[in-house]
Amino acid sequence: MNDAVQQHNWCFPFVVDGNPEPRISWLRDGVPIVDNDYVFTDTLKDANESTRQDFQREAELLTVLQHQHVVRFYGVCTDGEPLAMVFEYMRHGDLNRFLRAHGPDARILEETKMAPVGQLTLPQMLHITAQIASGMVYLASLHFVHRDLATRNCLVGEGLVVKIGDFGMSRDIYSTDYYRPWYQLSNSEAIECITQGRELERPRTCPKEVYDLMQGCWQREPQQRMVIKDIHSRLLALVKNPPVYLDILG
Repeated sequence: MNDAVQQHNWCFPFVVDGNPEPRISWLRDGVPIVDNDYVFTDTLKDANESTRQDFQREAELLTVLQHQHVVRFYGVCTDGEPLAMVFEYMRHGDLNRFLRAHGPDARILEETKMAPVGQLTLPQMLHITAQIASGMVYLASLHFVHRDLATRNCLVGEGLVVKIGDFGMSRDIYSTDYYRPWYQLSNSEAIECITQGRELERPRTCPKEVYDLMQGCWQREPQQRMVIKDIHSRLLALVKNPPVYLDILG
């Protein structure tokens, strides 16, 4: 066992088979194994006292989140450096990379080592969005504000199961421009577009029914925007009866 791992104080708030035993059964080369499965760790290095307190408060909050579309939290390590949160492992990684590799405009990333699943179909993409909306409905019911819902903060597991994760402790910022809606504009030009009420055009592969949902979320006045429960209901209806969309430009 790695000496650096041994000195950490691992805390696991879950009970297994009625016994208050740690979920982590053993370690291989310093990598925790949960029920013989890998886990994901979110680490925080060089933390000051204020950051440590924020880290601990978030960990305490995460222990109450239990939903099929929210990444399961196992525990924390707060003794020594780096601070670490331990979550369930999702095989296919974050949704951003997954979509880049398997979406309609897929760009296979050289560093990606995902099992090939082919290009995602419209029903599959609707299924993904409905799962995320389901997780957000749950968080909203607890008055929990995620603050940074994005594809990079959603994870993909076996069977195209998607879960919301990274509740504000993420320290990794993508250096690419994927998160810039108007990537061809400068910051000042983008601000001008927004203040003028301009909206992004409908993506080439996006059905009108989905674009209508997007526009419902872009209303300038907050009270006019769609609430997450309605979005979830609309998405479930689309999953059940996917719209027919012909990509004449494809």
